[in-house]
Amino acid sequence: MSVTIQDNFLTIKGERKHDVEKKESNFYHRERVHGSFSRTIELPTRVDAGKVEAIFRDGVLRVSLPKSEEAKPKEIQVSVK
Repeated sequence: MSVTIQDNFLTIKGERKHDVEKKESNFYHRERVHGSFSRTIELPTRVDAGKVEAIFRDGVLRVSLPKSEEAKPKEIQVSVK
């Protein structure tokens, strides 16, 4: 599995493999399913690509995308004269 960030797009690519085998006294059944997938998602804001983390655990992919400093809101002091 791979996770790529380019411009404002997150791309996830992977491959599925699933084998099923059943043996009984009067029959034998074997099924193989293979296939690749790719999903691209447009991100609503800029992210810091150096701090992106991806963890795949128990069949769940978790991707952490922290905002870049330029995308975070900044507070500006207003001086009253």
